[in-house]
Amino acid sequence: MVAALEREVRGLTRGCSRVEGEYEGRRFVFFERDEMVVVCGGIGLEPARRAAEAVIALYRPALVQSVGFAGALDAALRVGDVLAPAVVVDARDGSRIQIEGGDRPSTLVSFMAVAGVEQKTSLAQAYGAQAVDMEASAVAMAARAHGIRFAATKVISDELHFEMPAMARFIDANGRFRTARFALFVSLRPWLWRRVARLASNSSKAQKALGTHLERFRQQLGQPSGGIATPSAAVRPTPQPAATGGLNAGGRK
Repeated sequence: MVAALEREVRGLTRGCSRVEGEYEGRRFVFFERDEMVVVCGGIGLEPARRAAEAVIALYRPALVQSVGFAGALDAALRVGDVLAPAVVVDARDGSRIQIEGGDRPSTLVSFMAVAGVEQKTSLAQAYGAQAVDMEASAVAMAARAHGIRFAATKVISDELHFEMPAMARFIDANGRFRTARFALFVSLRPWLWRRVARLASNSSKAQKALGTHLERFRQQLGQPSGGIATPSAAVRPTPQPAATGGLNAGGRK
């Protein structure tokens, strides 16, 4: 599973073994438990791509999932709703990846920046999408390039008409969110306090909902007849070369 930030999947990573590994000169932290591994690569398409490539090279997974928060593009969606899209769209070029077993007709569009209310409306109209994130299409392309099945599981953390605070300036080139700088910025602007408090509450609710959903999925990994359908891309896996790094390469998901 590839997430942006650890706080998005904290409910899932509790109880996991924390393992550090290196790939292409970058350090990554992997959370291992049973048949699952989670890596938090950072916010944005490029950090997500790097994290996906790292987990593919070091673990040779049978399935790669993009998991984490998404913004609603459909007014009917509420904070805490979990989506398994049938289509992922890359807003940079409009390319689409179909996901077998995804919720139909459900489309997730990956955008290059934090989307405000006007941008959300434009994305919904342009792509017929129900939700927006900043990572899934990059993870999907990495999985497709290696012939590995792909799925996405996203939870709504901000509804269609919720205006996100200005956060882009606090995301660095590696996709890390500068929490301390953001907190200082907000502390000097009282008119933002209520909105940021609501954002924090929404994030907590979304994190719990996603954690519960993914934990059920984790419990059924490895079972011969699990009751949870696993969305997967049409491309089937091909053998991947073993990678060095001292990590378990035992086909984790």
